[in-house]
Amino acid sequence: MTWFFFFLISAMALGGGLGVVAARNVVHSALFLLLSLLAVAGLYVLLLTEFLALVQIFIYGGAIIIVLLFAIMLTRSREFPRITDNAQWPLAAVAALLFFGLLTFAFLVNRPEADERSRVAFTDLGRSLFTDWALPFEIASIVLLIALVGAIVIARDDGRRG
Repeated sequence: MTWFFFFLISAMALGGGLGVVAARNVVHSALFLLLSLLAVAGLYVLLLTEFLALVQIFIYGGAIIIVLLFAIMLTRSREFPRITDNAQWPLAAVAALLFFGLLTFAFLVNRPEADERSRVAFTDLGRSLFTDWALPFEIASIVLLIALVGAIVIARDDGRRG
């Protein structure tokens, strides 16, 4: 039964990823990204990593998508040319298929030996997050803050532009 849910949730994640790339509307792409991120949270639940699933939902599914939607709303899309068709899509499709083949080969060669899943104690996880990974989290939050401020600066209209 776990395999059924794995394939179902994996199909949702892949469908969301394809929707991000294929959607012509940027807001629709952001919503497809939300679907894909929520499916990844579902995969974390199947791996018995409930903490990572909650972090995935709260940080990526909530905060990142909201910042992305704010950035989309605050930037003036009429200032940028519309992309109707891209002549490089065959090259991108070939590159994506090659990358997929490389990932598939890597996963088949490096199969894990154990079939058992083990839990990590929240105390060990918290200690690792606040010691080893504190600086990357802070850098990511600063980068997101700079992106949001940049979107607000681009979007403001104070009459200084032509």
